[in-house]
This record gives sequence, structure tokens and C-alpha cells, in this order.
Amino acid sequence: MSQVDWLSTLLQMITISGRIEVRCAYGAPWRVAWDRAPAREIPYHVVLKGKAIIEDPEGRTVRELAGGDIVLLPHGSSHVLHDGSGNAPAPTHERFVAGLMVSENDSHGEPLDMLCGRFLVGPPHDRLIRSYLPTNLIVRAGNDDDPPGAVPASTQLADLVGLMRMESAGDKAGAQAVLNSLSSALFALVLRAASASNQVSEGLLALAGHVRLAPAISAMFADPARAWSQPDLAGLCGMSRATFVRHFQDKLGRSAADLLIDIRMSLAANELKKPGVGTEAVADLVGYQSVSAFRRVFSATMGMTPGQWRRQARETA
Repeated sequence: MSQVDWLSTLLQMITISGRIEVRCAYGAPWRVAWDRAPAREIPYHVVLKGKAIIEDPEGRTVRELAGGDIVLLPHGSSHVLHDGSGNAPAPTHERFVAGLMVSENDSHGEPLDMLCGRFLVGPPHDRLIRSYLPTNLIVRAGNDDDPPGAVPASTQLADLVGLMRMESAGDKAGAQAVLNSLSSALFALVLRAASASNQVSEGLLALAGHVRLAPAISAMFADPARAWSQPDLAGLCGMSRATFVRHFQDKLGRSAADLLIDIRMSLAANELKKPGVGTEAVADLVGYQSVSAFRRVFSATMGMTPGQWRRQARETA
């Protein structure tokens, strides 16, 4: 099973939608700040032109972004973007173009053109995203780490960013709806590019990008109901059990058993929302012959019983 397969399974498992909030068109000096995002929201920024410095106090990182770069903050961290000059930012003013807010200033310094938005993650899958993705994720569309013969993820991202630039620049009918649809595709392409780049040091993307460990993650996503043992997974990766456990923990930050439980419980949460599907059937579908064992694991993972989750999901539908 390939990386594309595990990513497709993940994206089918969770519910992600994109929303563009503002287009920033500034001349230096400029500075914008975002508070910590609410639960189930992932802020993102796409630098269309110019450069920007992003400071993430929670992740203790300061990075420079260039035209074509995309940054996601999967943990919803508060953060600041600025031009890097240290000068007081010029006043801004806002206007709406085809339903999209455009924030501008009157400064004639180095120009910045940037789209800012949020990905909305359907419950309870924000837990899966925040547990296994890094605090901030930057994909540089100018890099090309794809294998020979493949369409570079960076090229696909560049094409998508180009479409977003065109839609946000004019006043075409339906532009905001198109931009929101494009931003949903952006999420999938960013994850694909990040897993292929080997630039993420820890988490799900680092694990998927590890040539020897990738078969294990693919197998668990492909058949989560199977009673996978560490020796089974180690064998798929051509490793001894001890070597597999050590490398898996180092890359993911959690054990294979932890990941398997989270995959199973995310699938179970989806099934429990379906009318007429009983808890016993859901338990069997995700690999539990004992309903009581399934209830115990679901409650420990999700913070509520399967019945409570079912009622809550129906009330908010």
C-alpha cells in the first residue's frame, strides 16, 4: 500500500473543510497577529508574493516564508506574521471584493500578498490531527523531492496557489466559494508534500515519509480491524521487533498500538453516527470481539461513552 493510499484513507476518515478569511495586501512595514484558534480549527497562510516572518511562541519557532510557501498550524497556536524590519506597522484598512475581505495599508515598502484562512475539522477528528501533526507545518512550493517520473507535489501546489491567486484577485461570481473549495484541496496536497519531503522530524508525516516504516502505517490504515502485533508490523518493515519499536516511537512520538487505537476509534466515531448501526456491529467492524472492551477503549480515548457520542453527534447534526 502506498503513501497516497494511507493519506486517502485518513482524509476519508476525517471531515475537513477550508475557509478563506482575508487577503493581506501590504507594503512594509506590516504586522498581523492571530490569537489561539478554537478547537477544531487549523489556521493557514499562503504567501502569494513577497516574504514574511512567522513567529510561533508555542512552538518556539521563527521562520521566514517566501512567495509560494504555505504554513499550517495544526495545534491552533497563537502566532504573529510581520515583515521582519522591526518598524511600527503602517495602519491598515479593509474592504470587500466578491465577498472576500481584503486588508491593505498605504505603505510603499516591500509588498506582501498573502491569503489567510482556516481549516475546519469535524469532531472528534481534531484530536487525531492535533496528536499526530507538528505544531507548525511549512511546505515550500519551490522544493522538488518527488521521485523521477512523478508530478512534483511542489508543482501541484504551485498550480493550486496560482488558481487561488487568480480567484482572490478579481470580482468573479462565486469566487469565495471556489476559494474555499481550493483550500480544502490545499490541505491534502500540503500533507502529501510534507510526507514526501522528509523535512518533518516527528509525527504521522515523518512516519509516512520513512521508507522502512511506511509499510506499517499503510497496513494499519488499510486494515485497522486486524489484530496487528508488533512482530507482524516489524516483519512488514523488515526489522526486528526491538528495532521497529524504537524507530516507530522515535518518529511518531507514540507507539504503534496508540496509533492503531486512534485509527479504530476515529472510524468507530464515524460509524456510530449512522442510523441503525448498533454498538456491537461497530465494535466488530473496528476489531473488538468484546463490546465491553470496545466501550472501555472508546470512553478512555474519546472522553465519553459510545452512546453519549452517538447522542451528541445526532444533536449537532
